[in-house]
Amino acid sequence: MSQRLSGYCYLVSAMILVGSTVVASKLIAGGLPPFIATALRFAIAFPLFLILMRLTSAPWPTLTRHDWLILLVQAVAGSVGYTTLLISGMRMSSAADAGVIIGTLPVVSAAISIIILGERPSLATLAAIALAALGVLSIVIRGDAGDAASLSGNAGNALIFGAVVCEGLFILLNKRLRVSISPLVQSTLMTGLGLAAALVPAAFELPDMFSVTALSLGAVAYYALVPTVGGFLLWYAGTARVSGAEASLFTAFAPLSALVLAVLMLDEHVGWNQVAGIACVLMAVFMLGWASKGKRKEKDVPDAGQAASSRQV
Repeated sequence: MSQRLSGYCYLVSAMILVGSTVVASKLIAGGLPPFIATALRFAIAFPLFLILMRLTSAPWPTLTRHDWLILLVQAVAGSVGYTTLLISGMRMSSAADAGVIIGTLPVVSAAISIIILGERPSLATLAAIALAALGVLSIVIRGDAGDAASLSGNAGNALIFGAVVCEGLFILLNKRLRVSISPLVQSTLMTGLGLAAALVPAAFELPDMFSVTALSLGAVAYYALVPTVGGFLLWYAGTARVSGAEASLFTAFAPLSALVLAVLMLDEHVGWNQVAGIACVLMAVFMLGWASKGKRKEKDVPDAGQAASSRQV
């Protein structure tokens, strides 16, 4: 198998695992409070990342106070914020809807860069943002918008979109780091700092632990071991074999995976609005990926690729 083809296989596998986090979050939401689940996830993943650093002899970087502050905010927003908001949203929303929303991450990241950093967008980027927004609107605007179930679902969707915005902020903050940090070291730091940040609010959720189920605990273990650690290894094995622009296109497999797994594992019904939504999001991701092709230097990890890897963490 050629290097490029094997890279494609690694990237597709990584994105399938990212999509499976939506199903895992749905199962977690049914039996664990969000901060406790987040703390457990990081408590399982953190030692494994430390072992990987030891095995690869990855050095700890020398960081300034500025970089430590950036990393702490990244951990609170991109790690704890993303996970807790996703789990909270999954209590009210369907996994199929969530799959559409998390697929907008690369486009949301581009929009945040335009709004906060003042970057000048291309026409293709603006079209991608519009398509992604249309995809989200297709699952928010329903014919039964007035009933309680639909209102609850839209509240859940809002929380999930909040998780995506948190992840977009993670990517924006990554550009503010003054020291170059390897992906493995940064993932280790994110899990460690995320664990520390989640412990205090998790302590206030201990009275709610009466509803814990074996299924939810198993889903947390899966989330920590397979998408977080396994997905990290697969993603960076893939990005080492293909260009950054090519890698960014494979993030489109994450929402598609979430939608398929929602049907297969949760027996959810997929309506026309969700199909239309996922189609818009996939077109937006591909449009954004091709628009950025040739603009990124090969040494840079693509924004969408960084989003995918940090999403696992």
